[in-house]
Amino acid sequence: MSKKLFIETLGCAMNVRDSEHMIAQLNQKEPYELTDKIEDADLIIINTCSVREKPVAKLFSEIGVFNKQKKPTAKIGVAGCTASHLGEEIIKRAPSVDFVLGARNVSKITEVVDKKHAVEIDIDYDESTYAFGEYRTNPFKAMVNISIGCDKSCTFCIVPATRGDEISIPSRLIVGEITKAVLGGAKEVMLLGQNVNHYGRRFSDVNEEACDFTGLLQKISKIEGLERIRFTSPHPLHMDDAFLEEFASNPKICKQIHVPLQSGSTALLKAMKRGYSKEWFLNRCEKIRTLCPEATISTDIIVGFPGESDEDFEDTMDVLEKVRFDQVFSFKYSPRPHTEAATFENQVDEKIASQRLTRLQDRHMQMLSEMMDEQLGKEHWVYFDELKPNGRVAGRSDDGKLVFVKGSEELLGKIKKVRITHTSRAALDGELV
Repeated sequence: MSKKLFIETLGCAMNVRDSEHMIAQLNQKEPYELTDKIEDADLIIINTCSVREKPVAKLFSEIGVFNKQKKPTAKIGVAGCTASHLGEEIIKRAPSVDFVLGARNVSKITEVVDKKHAVEIDIDYDESTYAFGEYRTNPFKAMVNISIGCDKSCTFCIVPATRGDEISIPSRLIVGEITKAVLGGAKEVMLLGQNVNHYGRRFSDVNEEACDFTGLLQKISKIEGLERIRFTSPHPLHMDDAFLEEFASNPKICKQIHVPLQSGSTALLKAMKRGYSKEWFLNRCEKIRTLCPEATISTDIIVGFPGESDEDFEDTMDVLEKVRFDQVFSFKYSPRPHTEAATFENQVDEKIASQRLTRLQDRHMQMLSEMMDEQLGKEHWVYFDELKPNGRVAGRSDDGKLVFVKGSEELLGKIKKVRITHTSRAALDGELV
């Protein structure tokens, strides 16, 4: 009889893929059946995020709740970025945790699961050529890591301390993995990395064939049966003309791009060690709009970073007005351990940061309402990949909009033309044309 696994995944798409890798690895050792009931689980894994403070605080309350609900024989494991930076402290604070597995040590899940209080958090461990087993949450689309780690030194970010130095995965392995996924029914791939367009900077094997991100996109495009390519997240600093021209001209690349701003102030961008200016960011977005007017642009914004003045914040609002992002992930600055900015003395008052965040989000909601209302009556090619309640099916348009239509599983894995009949800020409803 198979054991039952409950896995909670917090944070980014890379964590989602790490969870899939853990499930695949565990199933190579012995069969596990996924469950959404804590009380039925034989193994509980919390795959954590530590980019912001709240998920870390949430972890320990979650462990307490799970410990009360679980079977006496069930094991609890903590994985991911919080595991990397807290390590043994997690077990000291919560002895009910059976093992801790860092974000750079996913392949070791079968080693730690049977070792009481095992801790594996080596951020120098190299999994770039490791052959993980096959497991995908959704057979119609594949998430594929193209690199691990991060070489940036952004002063607000803990990721380099939890995921280690950047190493690119050899292109032959990436192409092979995507080819397998396509043979299994996937028509779309999401390429994952901390800075995907920095691909090719370093390989484990010094003799590995040189290949940058633009070259990788060209190789992946040749895979027969693959119809859509998405990626996250590129870094504005590495958005050279060759990359943007490939993005705009390659018919397999979806016309949706994430361009993380963080701040519109050149002075703050320097303090953040982002490596670009407000002018460079606007230039890259203008280039995208010129080469590919139909493209949607999303971004990340931090408000209340140490030293942010009213003028700095107005610069951010200015970029918001000029670019008119289709999606904005915005947060108040949160001091993180192992980061330079946590030691900065000129921290912004919490109340001021909250007011700025509210103003930013309110203005973007106004823009989003206008942009989505303009979609009424328009037609999109939608790739359907998820059944929803009440006889509906969901999918994404080429430019990344979430679209619902009435339908059944017959639509899954198919790309159909849809006319939009109803709009909201979050999604669109339509009918098949």
